[in-house]
Amino acid sequence: MSQSVFRAQRPRVFTARRLALLAGVAGLSASVLFASPGVLPKASFAPLSNVAYAQTVQRPVGFADIVEKVKPAVISVRVKMNASPQVMNFGSENSPFQQGSPMERFFRRFGLPDGTTPNEPRTPGGRNLVTGQGSGFFISADGYAVTNNHVVDKAETVEVTTDEGKSYTAKVIGADPRTDVALIKVDGRNDFPYARFSDNAPRIGDWVLAVGNPFGLGGTVTAGIVSARGRDIGAGPYDDFIQIDAPVNKGNSGGPTFDVDGSVIGVNTAIFSPSGGSVGIAFAIPSDTVKTVVAQLKEKGTVSRGWIGVQIQPVTSEIADSMGLKTTQGALVAEPQSDGPAAKAGILSGDVITAVNGTAVKDARDLARQIAALAPSSSVKLTVLRGGQERTLTVSLGELPAQREASATPASRDRSGTTVPRLGLTLAPAGQVAGSGSEGVVITNIEPNGVAAEHGMQTGDVILEVGGKKVGSPADIRTALGDAQKQGKRTVLMRVKSGDATKFVALPLGRA
Repeated sequence: MSQSVFRAQRPRVFTARRLALLAGVAGLSASVLFASPGVLPKASFAPLSNVAYAQTVQRPVGFADIVEKVKPAVISVRVKMNASPQVMNFGSENSPFQQGSPMERFFRRFGLPDGTTPNEPRTPGGRNLVTGQGSGFFISADGYAVTNNHVVDKAETVEVTTDEGKSYTAKVIGADPRTDVALIKVDGRNDFPYARFSDNAPRIGDWVLAVGNPFGLGGTVTAGIVSARGRDIGAGPYDDFIQIDAPVNKGNSGGPTFDVDGSVIGVNTAIFSPSGGSVGIAFAIPSDTVKTVVAQLKEKGTVSRGWIGVQIQPVTSEIADSMGLKTTQGALVAEPQSDGPAAKAGILSGDVITAVNGTAVKDARDLARQIAALAPSSSVKLTVLRGGQERTLTVSLGELPAQREASATPASRDRSGTTVPRLGLTLAPAGQVAGSGSEGVVITNIEPNGVAAEHGMQTGDVILEVGGKKVGSPADIRTALGDAQKQGKRTVLMRVKSGDATKFVALPLGRA
């Protein structure tokens, strides 16, 4: 070796030694800094054998121990149902989203019936049967198991297959469409491996494992993290989903999501998928919701929820501005139901409910969840804002009635009326428009690009109040708008009846 080459190598050796010394001072391991072979000259360190080198490299922590613990509790669920038009129409009764809604178009459910070909076997009565598949998991040694309502809904037979490959017939104990939770039971054994629900809410960023039966491939395990909490995906009034990025697909419905302790933090129920396959956005029902629902299903086969009888809506920034509120927290009462618990307790349209038994209400959906979690007939204290003043009212809860089915077809509208250019509306007294009742002012036409259309108002809506005052003619509305401008308000609050629902709409002032 020439002297020039030798000199060229010396600075590298010197630098490496200094780095090793600095690492030791900082409390770091030089072996970690220089774990790769060939970083230091051979003259400085003896070469490591393959075994010795492998031992110096820290291996990634896997999930094998957790999977070994929890996987035996997970089952595949297979159902058979009559191929009626209602069952075949996956966009309606089996979908958690309203038909025609944006959620129905962009979200794809998984675990729905997949055998929809005309070659399915016929029963002796001549009916076509289709098969569907999903997932589930045992929650007790005597065979109680959890799955999704949409997996077993309308099922004539339910069969489960365990991780060890044994199949059993199951019966549906009860189901709750509002949360998409179902409880099933397998008889004949008292030694089924089962999973436990977590007592702690997951944190965003926590590792999770999803185990289930995607595409009929039972016992499939995927890993990811908690991406978000409290997701509202438009599935129902009690949406509070955990979002995870563990890959799940059709057939994972009803399967569990585990934390690294092997406890169930949620039940997989939906995915966001423009293509129909996993794109890393899945939603699970939180374990605390599942525990509450399952307890009632096991006891009586149904779920009872508290009910106060109000139509509510979020407090938007525009509504808060028009009402003089400092924040957008709380739930705005659009209409108390006649003779309902809230109306009997003195709750009025325009009240903002800000707390339930002292617990703050974040928004309208939060109020619905808090009330639903309470037992019917129990007494609850509601904190409300009315006219800028806070007051507390005591309400005796009723029981949430069965969900109302389709409403009557709206009557035809007379499109003549008085134009209000500022809002892009054509209006007429309700009494002059067939089928609109006797109170308020009907929107008979609306400009597609007008301010009212931008805020969700539509032809056929009935304006009941403007700025807290009842209106019965287009002139009343013009007067109310003028008064609001004179008072220096930037928005005006309208109470509007749309179909069977009543809501508040805050419209900005000052636009021509």
